[in-house]
Amino acid sequence: MTNKLIIAITFIFSILLCSCSVNKQIKKADKKYTIGEYYKAASLYKNAYPRVNITKEKQKKAYVAYKMGMCYQKVGEYDKAERAYANAIRYKYNDKDVYLKYADILRRSKKYKEAIENYDIYMKLDTNSLVAINGKLAAIESAEREKAGSRYIVKKEDFFSSKKSDGCPAHPEGDSTVIYFSSSRDNKQTSHKTSNITGTPNRDIYMAKRNAVGKWDNLELIEGDMNTESDESNPSFSADGKTMVYTRCPYIKGETHGAEIWTATRQGGKWGKSQRIALLKDSTVTVAHPALSADGKYLYFVSDMDGGFGGKDIWRSMKTSEGWSAPVNLGPSINTEGDEMFPSTRDSLLYFASDGHPGMGGLDIFYATEAGEGEWVVTEMPVPVNSSADDYGITFAKGEEKGYFTSNRGEKKGYDKIYSFYCPPIVYNVFGKVTNTEGEPLGDANVRVVGDDGTNVKLKTKKDGTYQFDIKRGVNYVMLGNCRGFLNQKNNISTRGLEDSKRFEINFQLASISKPVGLDNIFFEFGKATLTKESGAALDKLIKLLKDNPNITIEIGAHTDKVGSAEGNLKLSGERAQSVVDYLIKGGIEEARLTAMGYGKTKPVVVDKALAKQYPFLHEHDVLDEEFIDALAPENQETANMINRRTEFRVLKTTYKMY
Repeated sequence: MTNKLIIAITFIFSILLCSCSVNKQIKKADKKYTIGEYYKAASLYKNAYPRVNITKEKQKKAYVAYKMGMCYQKVGEYDKAERAYANAIRYKYNDKDVYLKYADILRRSKKYKEAIENYDIYMKLDTNSLVAINGKLAAIESAEREKAGSRYIVKKEDFFSSKKSDGCPAHPEGDSTVIYFSSSRDNKQTSHKTSNITGTPNRDIYMAKRNAVGKWDNLELIEGDMNTESDESNPSFSADGKTMVYTRCPYIKGETHGAEIWTATRQGGKWGKSQRIALLKDSTVTVAHPALSADGKYLYFVSDMDGGFGGKDIWRSMKTSEGWSAPVNLGPSINTEGDEMFPSTRDSLLYFASDGHPGMGGLDIFYATEAGEGEWVVTEMPVPVNSSADDYGITFAKGEEKGYFTSNRGEKKGYDKIYSFYCPPIVYNVFGKVTNTEGEPLGDANVRVVGDDGTNVKLKTKKDGTYQFDIKRGVNYVMLGNCRGFLNQKNNISTRGLEDSKRFEINFQLASISKPVGLDNIFFEFGKATLTKESGAALDKLIKLLKDNPNITIEIGAHTDKVGSAEGNLKLSGERAQSVVDYLIKGGIEEARLTAMGYGKTKPVVVDKALAKQYPFLHEHDVLDEEFIDALAPENQETANMINRRTEFRVLKTTYKMY
């Protein structure tokens, strides 16, 4: 045998041996994947992938890339999953699901344009997929929703953070001073090896309490037999906090990894012995993520048993005298082609996580209200509680819109972390000040607040004239300011249609009944009685005042300065007063309530405290007659003339049509 032939045979044998070795490794990876050891399977697929011949085994290479992507997605290594799916598509993998999974990963990474393109490819192959339709819709809307945000405030809680995963927080009895959660952190009591499923140590259940200053403290493993070498997580509690249900994932080498629901009862301040809850005759079927309803009537849980709608579904069993009834699927209002998981309850609401309902990406948190037999009304939690990452496992403090949830947002290795959330209450408040028309506070005034919800409150102003009052959402209010010796003033406010907190500032300037009240910003054309457009706002204000006080009659008095003849000024001022009266009549005020009077220059202004404060060259009680003005410095004479040129009203009667 020649050397060349020996070399050729050796080469061919090496290729065959290598091929057999790769196939064996892929087969081993497939088995690990089947029994749920995704982390181990990913490692095997990764080692096999570069050894698959691109030219001769292109479809096999695509298959390995696809399975590798699914493994990375399961363990939360999303960047690696994205690259693996891209390679599967590159080598023309023949399963349409690769486009859907790739689109979901791209949406999670906020690559919305590329995600939409892959959803479109998938929907050409499966036109009826609600998961794809919802995913594309979310990709279109997510950027705007992130920008809009909501009133919720979300914060990563560093106290709970370990170097591994922490999640599924729960307040027993809604008590916000105590928290239970699961964690894969290292501890001395239960030494765990790295899990072939997740790549992290198996989880244990921990608890913490708030100290005297409200900070989390005393982090420790819970007592009892709940924590073992298996994986324990998802603690949930009965309404009285005395019963705990949780998930346990026992490890049996070489077998499919399922999950079981266990329970323990608290007696004498300690947790008693744990017991497995048998919901099904077939003990090999996975049941997990238990949650008790507030009334203790139902046990909600997650399973991929037959009879579901695809992926993992939420089921429930009813409490009976013998244990729990046969499980019932919650139906298509809750469950989709995707995964619905991590149920929790709050009063009559059911919270859960889903990647099948329209959301932001990955798992998102929803809540549902039961509307009838098998019917639920589902609502998505807002941004930033939901994000493009996985968000799930929510718990609430009793009676408050705050609590904790789990998210892997911003985590390169996909580790879960605990986040707090808080939605500040919507608060509406009305405040202001009651003064006279000169701006002086009225400390003995009243403000009456009347709402169309039946509110009828009388508020007394403080010495400085101020008041404030909390009002309700969705109510129309009428407010009336009044004080002895002054006219009433009415205002309207409404909280209907408002979504955010708001403070309404409503000030009242009450006009005196006993002395003339100046009308600011009333203007006439030069030398004429024609009102200018700029006068409209002040006169409309006077119309409102007359409508707020329907039992008064008033005199409109017009005054001029000292320039011009007495006869001409008297005539002009009378015409101007009548112009004002005509405007008020057009505005709906009865003519019988109005009297026009022109005074010319016969009634110069007597300086009051407010004018003296505004103009330093004037003093209280100064009379701005011709003699006084002529004695002023030239630059002050025009100011004095301007003060005399005025329009006023004074109350004549307060009993119009009362008798």
